[in-house]
Amino acid sequence: MTTPPFRFGIQCSTPPDLTAGAWRDLARKVEDLGYHRLTVSDHLDDQLAPVAALMAAADATTTLRVGALVFCNDYRHPAVLAKEAATLDVLSEGRFELGLGAGWMVEDYARAGIPMDAPGVRIARLEEAIEVVTALFAGAPVHHEGEHYRIDGLVGSPRPLQSPIPLLVGGGGRKVLELAGRHAHIVGLNPKLTTGRIDASAGPDGTAEQTLRKIGWIRDAAGDRFDEIELHTRIHLAAVTDARDEMADALAAGFGLTPEEALASPHALCGTVDQIVDDLVERRDRFGIASIGLSLDALEAMAPVVARLAGT
Repeated sequence: MTTPPFRFGIQCSTPPDLTAGAWRDLARKVEDLGYHRLTVSDHLDDQLAPVAALMAAADATTTLRVGALVFCNDYRHPAVLAKEAATLDVLSEGRFELGLGAGWMVEDYARAGIPMDAPGVRIARLEEAIEVVTALFAGAPVHHEGEHYRIDGLVGSPRPLQSPIPLLVGGGGRKVLELAGRHAHIVGLNPKLTTGRIDASAGPDGTAEQTLRKIGWIRDAAGDRFDEIELHTRIHLAAVTDARDEMADALAAGFGLTPEEALASPHALCGTVDQIVDDLVERRDRFGIASIGLSLDALEAMAPVVARLAGT
C-alpha cells in the first residue's frame, strides 16, 4: 500500500467577520498557508449556507479545494443536490468535494420541524440518495424506483468537470461506515454521536482502539477498493503548547478518558509542533489516516505543522 500524502483542511461555517470581503480574505489565507481544502458544515443554526459560501471561497482562490462537511441528506432531494454539486464543480473548475451525511444534529430537526427518523432509516435513505446523485452526474437519463426516491428519466445537468466528484461520507457507527466503505472516496472517521450532540459521551468512542475497529468495518465493506480510500479525521481540539501533559489531563477529564487515551485519540492534537508532527506521522503509520480536518481557531497555530507535512 502506498503511503498517502498529508492533506489538511479548515472547517469554518461561522466566520468571526461575516462580510463578503472577510470571507474571501479567509479563503485566500487558508490557501496561502498551504491547506488543501476549506469546508463548511450544513446546519440550520447561526452559520453560512454551504453552497453560496463554498462558491464564494472557490471564486476567491485558485488551488484550494472546497466542500461541505457534510451536506445533510434530509434537507435536500438528491436531484436538487446533484445539480448544486455539479454546478459547484463546474464553477470552481473542478475543485469541489461532495460530503454527504445522514443527519445527526437533533436541534436542527426539532427547530425546523423536519421529522428525524431512526438512524437505520436515515442511513438507508442516504445510500439511496448517493445512488441517485451518482447516476445524475453521468449525464444519461436516470430511472430510479426506490423506497425513498423516484426518478423518471431525469438527465443531470450540468455535467461535472471531475469524473468522479470525490464523495466524502463519514460517521462513527458501523452501518454508516460500511456504507462509506462501499461508496465513498473519502471516509471521515468520527466518534459516534449517540445523543445527537458533541458531548462527553463521544469520548470513549474516539479512542485509538475504537478507530482501529472502525477502519476494519470500512476495509471489509470496501473490499478491493480500500487502498483507494482517503481516510479523514476531524480534529476537535488542536493546541500547540509546551504544556502537553496538562492539556492531556484536561482533555481526558472532559471526555472520560485516561491521559494516555486522550493523547492517542485521532480526534485531538496537543503538544509542540515537533510532538504534533510526530503524532500525525505515527497515526498515519498505524491507521492510514493522512487527511486532517481542523477548526478555524487552529488555522494559524497549526500552520507550521502544515508547512512541514502537507503533501509529504
